[in-house]
Amino acid sequence: ACPISFEFLNYTIITSKCKGPQYSPKLCCSALTELVCPYVDALNDMTTDCASTIFSYINLYGKYPPGLFSSICREGVEGLACPPLPPPSNSNSTSLLKRSSPSNVNASGLLLLLLSLL
Repeated sequence: ACPISFEFLNYTIITSKCKGPQYSPKLCCSALTELVCPYVDALNDMTTDCASTIFSYINLYGKYPPGLFSSICREGVEGLACPPLPPPSNSNSTSLLKRSSPSNVNASGLLLLLLSLL
């Protein structure tokens, strides 16, 4: 199970930018990164089904062709790079997802999952 509810996530981040029939790698991959990077830690946790869950919803709402993101969104062996999260607006607040340096959506997890799902 996934501790994050992806059911009510705003998928227009990706569906408004990544459109066919000519899927632009620049637009689609940047939209994918924008959508999934806030959840990178959960998506890379292979003890949960978070990655398969979010991609099920991406496919449900976007009706993308099989293999689209796995074929056009490649940044290297570590997977898609996620920029560091901005610092919290209130120094006393705590963030559920912390990153002091850029993180990657793990290729061995998420990209392989993309290959099997899409």
